[in-house]
Amino acid sequence: MSQTKFTLSENDLPKQWYNINADSPVPPTPVLNPQTKEPVTPEFLSVLFPMELILQEISTERYIDIPEEVREIYKLWRPTPLIRARRLEKALGTPAHIYFKHEGVSPSGSHKPNTAVAQAFYNKAAGTKALTTETGAGQWGSALSLSGKFFDLPVEVYMVKISYQQKPYRRVLMESFGGEVYASPSEHTQYGRSVLAENPDSPGSLGIAISEAVEAAATSGGAKKYSLGSVLNHVLMHQSVIGDEAIKQMDLADEYPDVVIGCVGGGSNFAGIAYPFLRENLLNGANTRFVAVEPTATPTLTRGPYAFDFGDTAQMAPIVKMFTLGHAFVPPPIHAGGLRYHGMAPSVCALVDAGLIETKAVPQLATFEAALMFAHAEGIIPAPETAHAVRAAIDEALDAKEKGEKRTILFNLSGHGHFDLSAYQAYMNGSLQDYALPEEAIQAALAQLPEVNL
Repeated sequence: MSQTKFTLSENDLPKQWYNINADSPVPPTPVLNPQTKEPVTPEFLSVLFPMELILQEISTERYIDIPEEVREIYKLWRPTPLIRARRLEKALGTPAHIYFKHEGVSPSGSHKPNTAVAQAFYNKAAGTKALTTETGAGQWGSALSLSGKFFDLPVEVYMVKISYQQKPYRRVLMESFGGEVYASPSEHTQYGRSVLAENPDSPGSLGIAISEAVEAAATSGGAKKYSLGSVLNHVLMHQSVIGDEAIKQMDLADEYPDVVIGCVGGGSNFAGIAYPFLRENLLNGANTRFVAVEPTATPTLTRGPYAFDFGDTAQMAPIVKMFTLGHAFVPPPIHAGGLRYHGMAPSVCALVDAGLIETKAVPQLATFEAALMFAHAEGIIPAPETAHAVRAAIDEALDAKEKGEKRTILFNLSGHGHFDLSAYQAYMNGSLQDYALPEEAIQAALAQLPEVNL
């Protein structure tokens, strides 16, 4: 059989991150102060982030050098393999060629360390004493806990309560790496206590967890900084190592993708694989399609309006323009905890609005069906989040089969599901269910959008 795995050497590890702001045909929208609704200043952001990350956030340089200390840690797992899913192709009977970038080989099991290591490095260099953050399914919290240990930075994690309950071993993994983990909403912050006072049984949300982590940093007197695992430009930029490696690997395979697919919650793993290929569309005449896949239970891109909204529930984080379900939105307790955010990365949203990225929402049961099809064929159990990308890739392959056309499909397998087996158990015993978000729930949350006059 022809080659299945396409690997690079450490010498092929990217030396620079790619910044979509340099080439996007859509100008960046302003980021606003949540109190004044005026454009944020570096001074405002410096309460939460070190200056180097703030400069990366607003940079329009095409490439930013990766510090050698970060590249050395990347070498623990990077470059990650590109694999052709030949057995899945055969099972589907499709003429399509399916490739996936396997980010689950990282120490914490997902793509998240690509930015966690970088953020920990810049915070340590700036004299930060500790980091606070939120996490949904626990992939980000695990990555930051590990990265904090690499740079001797304590890490405080606010984990969405429903995921804290559903995924106990994610919590154990974070604690094994030295992270201190709280179920959010928690008693450890003023905002967490206020949520619990109103609803003691709150399942939590990423918006609530962000509020707690932001409060913990902002009230620390400068000792702690806040670290975010998705959404912001510098986070998406750090993930570009995925796509830049994949371009080299597709060249080794002597193919080029007709379509690139990723799941989206905040947008970082999708941007990581898609933006370098989008650069090739914008600068070099390539013609790849891009599909961002989300759950029908949290249909941010497919049903939310494109509007200015707070990044968190307590209205402490900056206001950004994005597709949103409203910062007050509390999503159903689906097992794809990392995809339950009310908003989306502003750069992804702008490109969707401009028609450069396609969107798709898939239900939970069809997602787990696809995940098991993939596991049976390729021997890898995907995390519930990235199983959405698997579903979309299978649908693309079946569409190619129906039309009798050759199609090259690339998707990002952004993490393994070894700590998500309770979700698979629920699917296999029939207790898992689909959630279709009622329109009235969306409208209720959207009624609280901030008034912004720009």
